[in-house]
Amino acid sequence: MHFSSDNASGVAPEIMAALARANEGPAWAYGRDAITGRLDALYSDLFERDVRVFPLATGTAANALILASLTPPWGAVFCEQMSHINVDEGGAPEFYSNGAKLIPVSGRHGRIDVAGLEGAFAALPRGDVHHVLPKVLSLTQATESGTVYSLEDVGVLCDRAHKEGLHVHMDGARFANAVAHLNCTPADVTWKAGVDALSFGATKNGAMAAEAAIFFDPSLAEQFEARRMRGGHLFSKMRFLSAQLEAYVTDDLWLRLAAHANGQAQGLVGIVEETAGVDLVHPVESDEIFVRFEDKAAISRLRDSDVSFVPWDPAAGVIRLVASFQTTDEEVRQFRAALHSAVGDQA
Repeated sequence: MHFSSDNASGVAPEIMAALARANEGPAWAYGRDAITGRLDALYSDLFERDVRVFPLATGTAANALILASLTPPWGAVFCEQMSHINVDEGGAPEFYSNGAKLIPVSGRHGRIDVAGLEGAFAALPRGDVHHVLPKVLSLTQATESGTVYSLEDVGVLCDRAHKEGLHVHMDGARFANAVAHLNCTPADVTWKAGVDALSFGATKNGAMAAEAAIFFDPSLAEQFEARRMRGGHLFSKMRFLSAQLEAYVTDDLWLRLAAHANGQAQGLVGIVEETAGVDLVHPVESDEIFVRFEDKAAISRLRDSDVSFVPWDPAAGVIRLVASFQTTDEEVRQFRAALHSAVGDQA
């Protein structure tokens, strides 16, 4: 029962097959291959407008390089306080932007709200050379708490950011899970709502190692290729990244994989809700589940039952479980028995 992370999952067969096909014979290097050449048109079709697509191998690179393209070193990036760029990327956004400042914004269940954003804007005086300049709002979709911004919420936040002269970046490491939950088009929750650039994730949802930086306004991408090269993220054999990104969105594979992960997460939710002594910390709207234990000793007993998870906040008795496209019904059934045994619930 491996629920530590969707990063622990393997590669979807369709994507592995695409990699094998890409491996047949030579191809031009550094993105001049035929597969990479098809991505702009493919993703423009997906997003219902002309976009620029840049393959990358990691979400950190996508986030950091996009942000560096949207803000000067003296700019400020507003982000939710537990966002990946603020907590988990080792200072990469600051490094690649040559020093732009991240400003954490408080939120509820991982989501920034307008009141919190207004407060952050008010706390950063304008017109004083001693202060950084507001330049970017970064939203995480789905959030680090497993929740999802509604279409309305994204639109309101983007509108407020644009009125302040900011660009909007979306960290979409689990973008597929969010779109599957919202049952909307990818256009609806990005550029139609006001998002300017997207870190489009695939690795957590069936790819071997593939992410994409997507710009909905091609003019914002003018320096991206140079930044990618200078930052060491221009792959010579780029066709192997591009083959994954092509297969990922073909025949809605990405949404089918995400819907499965979300569905298995809901199976885990049902087990938690029926079990005495545990409760959910956040609403579950993607593939992440945060569980609080009344008896913290039960966490060790659960681990001893061969359940893999992340001890998210040990002092508060909180763990994180993550489903994936490979999570099976049998794993979910086994988890039910393991959880009941760990908390002493014989239901």
